Amino acid sequence: MGVRVQISRRRQPISNIRGQITGLRASQVAAVERLFRRRVPVDKVVSSELAKVMAQLTLDIRRPLGVLLTRRGQVQEVIVGTELTLSSTTMTLFRASARSLRGLRFIRTQLHDQPLNQEVLTDLAFLRLDLIGILSVAEDGRVGNIYMAHLLPPGSTGQLFKVLKSVSFHTLAISFDEFIKELEAQLQLVRDHHAVSDGKESAVLVSASAKSRAEQEEHLVELAELATSAGVTVIDRVAQRTADGHQRYLLGSGKIKEVLIQTLHRGADMVIFDQTLSPAQLRAISEMTDIKVIDRTQLILDIFARRAHSREGKVQVELAQLRYLLPRLSGSGNQLSRLGGGIGTRGPGETKLETDRRRVRNRITHLERELAQFARHQEQRRARRGRYGLPVVSLVGYTNAGKSTLLNVLTKSHVAVQDRLFETLDTTSRRLRFPEDREVIMTDTVGFIRDLPQELIGAFRTTLDELREADLLLHVVDINARDIEIQLAAVVAILHELRLGSVPRWLVFNKCDQAPPQQVEVLCRRFEAIGISALQPTTLRPLLARLETYVRSLSVSADRTCQVAVPDHELALGSRH
Repeated sequence: MGVRVQISRRRQPISNIRGQITGLRASQVAAVERLFRRRVPVDKVVSSELAKVMAQLTLDIRRPLGVLLTRRGQVQEVIVGTELTLSSTTMTLFRASARSLRGLRFIRTQLHDQPLNQEVLTDLAFLRLDLIGILSVAEDGRVGNIYMAHLLPPGSTGQLFKVLKSVSFHTLAISFDEFIKELEAQLQLVRDHHAVSDGKESAVLVSASAKSRAEQEEHLVELAELATSAGVTVIDRVAQRTADGHQRYLLGSGKIKEVLIQTLHRGADMVIFDQTLSPAQLRAISEMTDIKVIDRTQLILDIFARRAHSREGKVQVELAQLRYLLPRLSGSGNQLSRLGGGIGTRGPGETKLETDRRRVRNRITHLERELAQFARHQEQRRARRGRYGLPVVSLVGYTNAGKSTLLNVLTKSHVAVQDRLFETLDTTSRRLRFPEDREVIMTDTVGFIRDLPQELIGAFRTTLDELREADLLLHVVDINARDIEIQLAAVVAILHELRLGSVPRWLVFNKCDQAPPQQVEVLCRRFEAIGISALQPTTLRPLLARLETYVRSLSVSADRTCQVAVPDHELALGSRH
């Protein structure tokens, strides 16, 4: 007589049952778990068998019961209660974007016969589900009407979703596989149009702070310029005034969900916050959605990464990125908690997350050593240049104020210029020759911006140290800027942070040809500035005359007695030409 072996089917772990489980009997939990064994034909929204079982269970536990079904008809999750959330595992396996659906539909029972409420429709839009269906359950356990809704392609009719007419469940005649095929085809048309139109990423900009609405709008305008400079198309802007900022999401949970829904509906690829998100806030928002979420600091770091050309510039940008990334490294689920393998590579029991952090720290240490070498080389070049005794005039100012254009005009150079933020990252030095064979060295370096990320200030300190050797700072300002005083204050604050407040500084208002003459006169008098237009060389004569007088005064001082030509290779300072 042979041994009888009973093979039991593996039961779905209870962790896949979500919601209001407390208070259920063991037999009820087991009955709910058995829903994972059910399969729905691909052409059915929900099978009659599954609907009947869910209705009987709903009467038994006296709670709404929902299932998330894949397009193959498998039960992915079971949710007890009314709150619809997805587990991190499901979010990872079934991803969605502004131009795609998640590949899951949600079918839930209710103990009354009522149409879809706003909360259910919000969940549909927020989670990008294929479809939501609500089954009404009568007191005798029979399934009554079914209420359904599905999303519409972004921008198709201006509507976010379509609510279908309720019908008796037993007369439901929708072929689900054909329905979803047609809906995906419409979404594909939107994707193709988006790809053909410009191929750029698109974003919704968000500001949440205690500042006034007008101030937030000004900041969003600058954020839009940053996004455009990074090649991102801005679709919409949202300003929300908050007392201190929501601790978890920066915005309230309802408002952040509303923003994410509109982002999806407008077909945007990401949300960009004007405020720097803390690691906890970034993690909390990212856990809510598949949409890419970044903050202003990440956007600026991305621009710097695109514009860095020299080895030193690239090292500085990478260092800033890693310093920003390190506190934001976090693991979720089992993926980052698995122990890593490998002999001699790390200590026993080190998780993947710990390994990632260790590698980032090691890379930071390596980059810091490399930057220290750059600093030593720069110091040597400055020492050699100092032997020639030439004055140094450095151009500083807000980004896109026209510093590089001014350098080109004054020194007859050909430094790359474009009308966009942070075009110049690498330090450039050129000679400016005056009559009577007097010369000065003019340097142009990275532009400043309000709330310049500390990671960038720290990483670019070796580049900004070039300003310490300056005898004079020309603070270049775009006279047409909407917020001149804010830009002035931002630059002055950074100069003081770099301990450059004692260096003589002249204010130069640029782009005066684009402003009314009366406005130029008033502003120049108010701020004691010199008005110029780098595109009109004739307007530079007052500035050049004042510079020549200043250079002459320096040349007669005790430490400026030597006037000889500086070789070009001594001007390079390790920067590009």
